[in-house]
Amino acid sequence: MFTGIIEHVGRIESLNGALDGGSQTARLRVHAGHLAASLAISGSIAVNGCCLTIVEISGELFAADLSSETLRRTSFAEMKHGTRVNLERPLAAGKEFGGHFVQGHVDGIGRVVRWEEHRDSDGAAWWLGVRLPPELARYAAMKGSIAIDGISLTVANIAGDTVEAAIIPFTFANTNLKALRVGDAVNIEADILAKYLERMLETRRPAAASSALTVERLVQEGF
Repeated sequence: MFTGIIEHVGRIESLNGALDGGSQTARLRVHAGHLAASLAISGSIAVNGCCLTIVEISGELFAADLSSETLRRTSFAEMKHGTRVNLERPLAAGKEFGGHFVQGHVDGIGRVVRWEEHRDSDGAAWWLGVRLPPELARYAAMKGSIAIDGISLTVANIAGDTVEAAIIPFTFANTNLKALRVGDAVNIEADILAKYLERMLETRRPAAASSALTVERLVQEGF
């Protein structure tokens, strides 16, 4: 479990196997800087919001294996050497909980459609717009939470399948957002509460439907 509060911005050192024909896995190596000293083999870490298992540590580098499912659902396949990535260690017991509940299970890939500086009376800020896949847009709610590249953000506007968020200077300076460009792919994780609520409602629909009075039901009963 994570919170979406980014601890460090690392960079991709290498990604081998992702583009090989028929390859089912890829080995990702990330330069984690000072964060590497606190990592351990078999431990978890969120890389751009995707929970990965650490399989190798060498100095300030760690490695993780990516399955075909991970490559399909995330933006890793589009990353290159030097790409900046957000890093967060799992939430520890007793640690202050900020952000929102983030599982590290990326739901899909969004595309940046708006990324611009916006100045107001409170100082410089930035405005981020991301187009969501159709199957994820329904989970977005005004003032609700969404994880974009692992960053816990509050939805400030919804326009069709596009969600927008105001980015404060601290978040801009301490995440990979400063390197974003329009058209870039970003990892999206919808709020887990929205997904559970949808599932609960789905399980109630058959019972409700069976008790509904319809013409077909009346005919079946002989009326």
